[in-house]
Amino acid sequence: MRIHRLGSYNWLLATPLFLAANVITGLAWRQPRFSWATHNISDLGNVTCGVWDSTRPREVCSPWHAAMNGAMIVTGLLLALGVLLTWSALGRGLATRAAQVLTLAGASGYVLAGAYPADVHENNHFLAALLIFVLGNVGMLVASLARRSPVLGAMREDSLALGLTGLAGTALFLAQVDLGFGVGGMERVAVFPLMAWTVAVAVRLTRTPPAADRLLC
Repeated sequence: MRIHRLGSYNWLLATPLFLAANVITGLAWRQPRFSWATHNISDLGNVTCGVWDSTRPREVCSPWHAAMNGAMIVTGLLLALGVLLTWSALGRGLATRAAQVLTLAGASGYVLAGAYPADVHENNHFLAALLIFVLGNVGMLVASLARRSPVLGAMREDSLALGLTGLAGTALFLAQVDLGFGVGGMERVAVFPLMAWTVAVAVRLTRTPPAADRLLC
């Protein structure tokens, strides 16, 4: 197995793991029930029960917070490994390398968020959110400029659309504008594009024919 395929599989595992953790941990909530529209992703990892967040107070009680925090750390590690193991397969060029570094920064945000729940160390958790919301999404915009990369060059429109969607979601989430999705729903608009992008890149890499495979490596 070529090493970039192993990296692709790491990316393909990260997204279902993160989504499953969101769903399963949310189902464990009783009082209150977890709402994707009302509650933030970070609420799933809070270690204490009670009213949380002075700017948008909401009742939080996540019995399986340890599972969620662990899943976020593993998600970040899988995303980071995906970046490192597909490093050469994505080609060369300043835009390619910048996109990879920014994606790696976004991946580190998941590790940091899981290691520092919002109600335990709010400053570190906020830094983690910025890495995901800002650098992760900017990385996709930069990837749309990577003309020298056979893989990223073929995904310019996808990278641009997903990056703009993620940044728009970030701006609206930070401004507490929900557009009918709920503020929690808007956070998902900010977070999920990077997951979709890594899956799309991974699928393209796993389908690379042998001849092109040699050229990319």
